[in-house]
Amino acid sequence: MATILLLVASNVFMTFAWYGHLKFGDQPLWKVVLVSWGIAFFEYCLMVPANRMGYGEFTAGQLKTLQEVITLLVFAVFSVTYLGEALRWNHLAAFACLVGAVFFMFQR
Repeated sequence: MATILLLVASNVFMTFAWYGHLKFGDQPLWKVVLVSWGIAFFEYCLMVPANRMGYGEFTAGQLKTLQEVITLLVFAVFSVTYLGEALRWNHLAAFACLVGAVFFMFQR
């Protein structure tokens, strides 16, 4: 469970690092790049331990698949709450395909 929680927390940081600046289009690119790098540092401080702790309980492929699904869940919440974008049917259909990918990745 700690691995999942660390992956969620790291993805929150990374989503803000990659997309948080979109609300600040008036800021120079160099500034948003530096701020993004600063935020991404904290993402790495969570992602690396998550992968290290989770490896063995999960395979590398399973960790990556979990990370991708968590990334999209975090991004969906972020895009609706922070950017004010709407989720549409095709977003849900794409997510359903990822759930299928998780299913197959975790088959032994």
